[in-house]
Amino acid sequence: MSQFLLTWLATAVSILITAWIVPGLNITGFTAAAIGAIALGFVNAIVKPILVIFTLPLTILTLGLFLLVVNAIAFGLVGYLTPGFEVNGFFPAIFGSIVLSLVSGVISQFFQVND
Repeated sequence: MSQFLLTWLATAVSILITAWIVPGLNITGFTAAAIGAIALGFVNAIVKPILVIFTLPLTILTLGLFLLVVNAIAFGLVGYLTPGFEVNGFFPAIFGSIVLSLVSGVISQFFQVND
């Protein structure tokens, strides 16, 4: 249970840092980031696999680069579902998804718990 809470906290902090770095992403506070972390988990668990399956031929054709677009769509959906978190366009969604994955990877290294 503590690993889940630490992962959720790390994702919320990663969303805050990503909104601070990427222009075009606006977030009102930590509460919006915490709700966004929950929404990101649900979107990554439910919507993103469906998008990956539907876009598999295009992903193969572009040698995997279309997955950046799928990540941007998922990130934009999180911005749409989360009150207080705005994604203002397609390119902020792409750059936001890239920066979020890098920042959350670095932050998750600090929040590791050995159970």
